[in-house]
Amino acid sequence: MVAGIANLKLNLSAFSSSMSSFTASSSSSSSFPSLLPMRTPSSSKPRFFRIYALTSNDIKVGTNLEVDGAPWRVIEFLHVKPGKGAAFVRTKLKNYITGNTVEKTFRAGSSIDLADVYKETKQFTYKDGAQFVFMDLSTYEEFRLGEKEIGDRTKWLKEGMDCNLLLWNGKVIDVDLPITVKLTVVDVDPGLKGDTAQGGTKPATLDTGAVVNVPLFVNVGDEILVDSRTGQYMSRA
Repeated sequence: MVAGIANLKLNLSAFSSSMSSFTASSSSSSSFPSLLPMRTPSSSKPRFFRIYALTSNDIKVGTNLEVDGAPWRVIEFLHVKPGKGAAFVRTKLKNYITGNTVEKTFRAGSSIDLADVYKETKQFTYKDGAQFVFMDLSTYEEFRLGEKEIGDRTKWLKEGMDCNLLLWNGKVIDVDLPITVKLTVVDVDPGLKGDTAQGGTKPATLDTGAVVNVPLFVNVGDEILVDSRTGQYMSRA
C-alpha cells in the first residue's frame, strides 16, 4: 500500500514537471498555434482602396475632366482611328464655371485628369435679389447661385424643392433639378366640354412664371407634372 502511494506521487511529480516544460516551451515559441481560436474584431480588418488609372479611352458623355485647372463636362465624344497616324478621341467639353463649350482632342490611351465633382442634396429655400439660396437641412448652411449659373432652369425652380448641387473644390458650380417637377397653373383659358375627345393644347402660365402647352381640359388651379429637361407637360399631378 505504501509502495503504491509512493509510485503515484512519483508519477504525478513527473507529469507536473512535463507540463511545466511544455508550457515554458509553448510560451517561448511564437510559431506554436494557439490552443483557442482568437476572433479579430471586424473593425480591425484592413481596408484596401483600389486605384484606377484612367485614360482617354475611358471618356464618355458625362465624364468630368479637369483641364487647365478648371472642371469640364464631356457632352460629346468620338473615337477616331484614321488610316494613317495615331488614333485619337475628339470631344466637346462644357466648362462648369463659365458655361463655355470647346472642342478638344486627346491622343488615344493618354492619361486624363478627372475633376472631383460631387453632388449634395440641398433645398431651394428662397431668392435673395439675383441670388438663389439653397440650404443644407442638417447643418443649415447656405449655398448661393446666381441667375447666370442656373440659366433657363429658374422657371422650374420652386421654393421647398430638393435639388442636387454640384461642388468642386468646395465651390458650388452647378445645380441639377428634379427631372419631374410639380407646378400649379395660375393662368389659362378655361376648358370646354368635349376637349378630351377633340385633343389639342393651349398655353398655360405656371406659378414659377413658366409657360407650357397643356391639354385643353387643364384649368386654373390644377397641379401638373412637367419634365424640367424639355419643358413638356407630362400629366396632371
